[in-house]
Amino acid sequence: MSLNFFMPARLLSGVDCVKNNSSLFGTLGEKCLIITGGSSAKKSGALNDAKLALEKEKITYEIFDSIEPNPLISTCHAAGKKARETSADFIIGIGGGSVLDATKASAIYATNGELEPMQIYNKSYKNRPLPIALIGTTAGTGSEVTGISVLTQDESGRKKSISGEDCYAKFSFLDPKYTYSVPYEITVSTALDALAHTVEGWFGHKMNDVISLFAHKAMHMLWQNIKHMAEEKELTDKKRRDELYYGSIYAGLVINACGTCFPHPVGYALTEIHGVPHGKACAAFMPLFLERAEEFEPEKLKALLGTVGETRQSFSQTVSKLNDLKSIKITADEAKRCEKNWQNEEPEKFKASPGGLTPKEAVQMLVSLNLE
Repeated sequence: MSLNFFMPARLLSGVDCVKNNSSLFGTLGEKCLIITGGSSAKKSGALNDAKLALEKEKITYEIFDSIEPNPLISTCHAAGKKARETSADFIIGIGGGSVLDATKASAIYATNGELEPMQIYNKSYKNRPLPIALIGTTAGTGSEVTGISVLTQDESGRKKSISGEDCYAKFSFLDPKYTYSVPYEITVSTALDALAHTVEGWFGHKMNDVISLFAHKAMHMLWQNIKHMAEEKELTDKKRRDELYYGSIYAGLVINACGTCFPHPVGYALTEIHGVPHGKACAAFMPLFLERAEEFEPEKLKALLGTVGETRQSFSQTVSKLNDLKSIKITADEAKRCEKNWQNEEPEKFKASPGGLTPKEAVQMLVSLNLE
């Protein structure tokens, strides 16, 4: 079994890790661009902590606060331009997965002014991106530890990722207190996203002995709190929030090494067409994914379910309780258009799924999906 593992970001964790490690920002330069979304950076307290840390180190900064959910390529391009205009030496991204992913792309645009928005997918730019530091405020994508950035194309609305060594942070600050202010429904969706990373990675062809340790840890930390939310419809306890956040980081390490399977690309269709939050969109296909796992890889499924003491049915029922996507329906024509995209861009995610899966089979799965 292969033991390949690559993750160059330096991780700083614990309460007040941003303020307690302010000197690290000084190693990145004297001028900074902070990238955020609408309000979570402020509400969580993360933006204020970052400002205090920069001011302590006498680092000047500007703020770009226009990143939207499912970040548009054009917005990332604009953020990169702002970094050039302000002569930023580095970028700090503060927010959920959308902001962190956008920060990675913006750092590439910042040093490659000639790069048109869509050309980022060509990976043919000349200059290395600006160094970035990431501060997460949700327990979901694990973008703090991955070399992946998922972006939304302006004209088509399609989600497509970039990845590689240029997408890693220099430093990632992991302080779970920033997740305490996240609304319940967003907490549910991001937790389901982290769960999808762990479950899909578990069956991926790149799973190995090292990554399986992260997967086991993620399953324990995520599942007990996902089950609590399904039963109690709340997550107010700070200890549970802490566990959920660190579980999402372990899940991020899993997806970084193993990638995802078909629930992710097929789930994108629910997001692109109906605006379903990413985590819930992926989780919508988890029951079908586990059915295929039971048929094609029963021993792996047994080991997965054994980590949390569930049956396939009870596991799927808990996920479905949290994933109330009523009245969502994909037409045959809409699904057919998705098939073309999958054939061109996502074949490895279908091949990595239990038993393999063709885009044509995925079309039928998408059309027949019953979310009532």
